[in-house]
Amino acid sequence: MKEIRLMKGNEAIAEAAIRCGVDAYFGYPITPQSEVMETLMDLRPWESTGMEVLQAESEVASINMVYGGAACGKKVMTSSSSPGISLMQEGLTYLAGAELPCLVVNVVRGGPGLGTIQPAQSDYFQAVKGGGHGDYKLIVLAPASVQEMADFVELAFDLAFKYRNPAMILSDGMIGQMMEKVELKAFKPRWTNDEIAQMHPWATTGKPKNRKRNIITSVELDPLKFEAFNIKLQAKYKAIEEAEVRYEKIMCDDAEYLFVAYGSSARICRKAVEILREKGIKAGLLRPITLFPFPSNQLKELQPQLKGILAVELSMGQMVEDVRLSVDSKLKVEHFGRAGGAIFSPEEVAEALEAKIIGG
Repeated sequence: MKEIRLMKGNEAIAEAAIRCGVDAYFGYPITPQSEVMETLMDLRPWESTGMEVLQAESEVASINMVYGGAACGKKVMTSSSSPGISLMQEGLTYLAGAELPCLVVNVVRGGPGLGTIQPAQSDYFQAVKGGGHGDYKLIVLAPASVQEMADFVELAFDLAFKYRNPAMILSDGMIGQMMEKVELKAFKPRWTNDEIAQMHPWATTGKPKNRKRNIITSVELDPLKFEAFNIKLQAKYKAIEEAEVRYEKIMCDDAEYLFVAYGSSARICRKAVEILREKGIKAGLLRPITLFPFPSNQLKELQPQLKGILAVELSMGQMVEDVRLSVDSKLKVEHFGRAGGAIFSPEEVAEALEAKIIGG
């Protein structure tokens, strides 16, 4: 029998983590994501599955605890909001450099600076372009519903372990705080230490007599060896780009005008498509589900039928750069957005397409 509940997005993250066999959560409270840890504390999974839940002394401590757990082959995660994720960047680049799988949830708030607790999408660059130092990428998933907040927890861990790479769920305060119906998956047991040693031989699970020591580090002082490692990382990111692009097309078959939007913005653009279609304007929506890898090829395939694209974001224009890089420069691509926690309406989005693309 299906188990269906009415939940907040942040609550769904916590429930899904327990159900998919996460070993540990390390975090530090910050609005608008604090319900993730609060829900875990209420559910007390250490009594049911053995999952550890710890409020660290800071975001810096949280991400380094994630590093330690991930090095042991455990399913470990953290969550935070924009300024907290900024503090985690050093740890994130170390995790990427050590090729360690983990999950980081960012429920974005308005910025820059300490900003506002209202929803925004202004952490796109930070999530997709690396954020920290060095040439690295995170696998980035962008949920547009509370159901996807739950579903993407397991998906993120699957991808993280498949590629030995940190994964991020990039959400925002709107989806984190809204309540929707969620169909929950069955509980999965946590991996045993023997299963981890068998499935992930790179993990630091203790040294048996039949192999050398496993050393987890991102330090390499020989420049030629480190260059070779960077080339290997880029090959991995290329493989991710070729195999893991996820997206959704809404009314794109005959679309002449296209919205590109993710997360909360995509929900608003769905209604804007309906408004424009009622006026006889053939509008459609491409929703990137993975922000890295970005659905560039899918945009290229649509280009011959399009007269223009409007990238819609709760920011001053970040994803629009990837949209422009995906298509021929002759195709008109404009940005529409609001910032600082202000949210646009479907009517405003529809009017923006008419003004910036059709009439511009």
